[in-house]
Amino acid sequence: MPVARTGRVAGPGTATRSRAAAGVAERVASAASAAGQSRVGRVIVRTLRTGAPGFEHWLARLEDRGEEQAGSVEGAVRAILDQVRRGGDRALRACTRRLDGVDVPPRALAVDRGAMEAAFATLPRVQRAALRLAARRIRDYHRHQLETSFRFRDRVGVVLGQEIRPLRRVGLYVPGGAALYPSSVLMNAIPARVAGVAEVVAVTPPHPGGEPAALLAAGFVANVDTIFRAGGAQAIAALTWGTATVARVDKIVGPGNRYVATAKKLVAGRVGIDMIAGPSEVVVIADASARADLIAADLLAQAEHGPDSTAICLTPSVRLAAAVERALAVQLAELPRAALARRSLRDHGTLVVTRDVAEAVEIANRLAPEHLELAVAEPRRWLAQIRAAGAVFLGHASPEAFGDYLAGPNHVLPTGGTARFASPLGVYDFLKRTSVIEASPAALRRLGPTVATLAAMEGLDAHGRAVTRRLTPPAGAAPATPPRVRLRRNRRS
Repeated sequence: MPVARTGRVAGPGTATRSRAAAGVAERVASAASAAGQSRVGRVIVRTLRTGAPGFEHWLARLEDRGEEQAGSVEGAVRAILDQVRRGGDRALRACTRRLDGVDVPPRALAVDRGAMEAAFATLPRVQRAALRLAARRIRDYHRHQLETSFRFRDRVGVVLGQEIRPLRRVGLYVPGGAALYPSSVLMNAIPARVAGVAEVVAVTPPHPGGEPAALLAAGFVANVDTIFRAGGAQAIAALTWGTATVARVDKIVGPGNRYVATAKKLVAGRVGIDMIAGPSEVVVIADASARADLIAADLLAQAEHGPDSTAICLTPSVRLAAAVERALAVQLAELPRAALARRSLRDHGTLVVTRDVAEAVEIANRLAPEHLELAVAEPRRWLAQIRAAGAVFLGHASPEAFGDYLAGPNHVLPTGGTARFASPLGVYDFLKRTSVIEASPAALRRLGPTVATLAAMEGLDAHGRAVTRRLTPPAGAAPATPPRVRLRRNRRS
């Protein structure tokens, strides 16, 4: 699932991407043209060959796709953050009225569990069952990510350990706008609850006629405590500093547009964040065993999120590439969001003809995509060679859309090439680790001189003396008896 989506206004203006991002798109398109794609304006998606002049330039530009996307909105976002930090509920209301066109007084900000349950009851039975099934599968998967506290005594008698503790309160950002994302509520809230977070709240841009029942119902199923009717940078500010109505949180997670991503970047350090979100993306590696109509469907599933989304197919089959382009034309005509998908394919969609699957895998590793499909005859054979991807989908029966909703793993994934070093959202994002150290007098007598030596090497005499003073007890003092320590092993917190 995309980590940033085009949606309701979350900052000044209604543009769907920043001028910097548009510049990146223009440079990528220019590089594609240099690679021999003068037909871009007359086709749905460009087709490149890895050996063509200019291909490496195009690929290098795409590797840098995560850069400069938020620069043009940073000033506006800083102003919003400062306004809400200083003005609290009053400023939050003013920003929401100005940017979203909805007046939400403080008394109407919070949607409680009762309203969520009532919304759930209004859904058709099939939708209620779908939400429950998705929640169960997401919960079952994330339980495997739980960590345990531990203690052990080393050879010199020092007791060492690590305590695992959940965060106390977290805030989830749920995108709003033209599309509706109850799945994002499930994917963000359930890992937090599995981790043991005591209070989970959500923020989402308000709707003039009230919040969609499906979104509130997802909050009920995922056990969200409160949903606040606020979005954009102003909601990030409220979660960071708190207002009279919105309590300050320990961490903010969840996808959003460039205003939300920029706001999270600016408040990081004052509050924890999961990642800096970018536009959604998929790379499909397909060989001759793949069906062109299925590959086209998977590319369109990504492209329909918005004009910034990236959909790429890497294949050694010239015949398959041509068939995918034809299938895209047919399927586009059937999509309600065809205009968004067409713009995405025009600006960011690419079919790349490679020498073989191995070259396709190497290109995918350079791109480090959010989603990577291995639509090949032997997908497990290639999995070990994948070095960087947010999620990998193996085989023809594992479309990326399956992972978006209820396969189990999280759909909040690193984008913009950050899968080189970042990971999907998980239970571990809602846990803190605290080191535990307990030395006995005997252990300190044995190791203390070495501590003093190391401290002296760094010129920190007070550090060394804090240890050496303990090595010689005061005159007349009775020797200390170390307390008995009961060790705990494999204890779940």
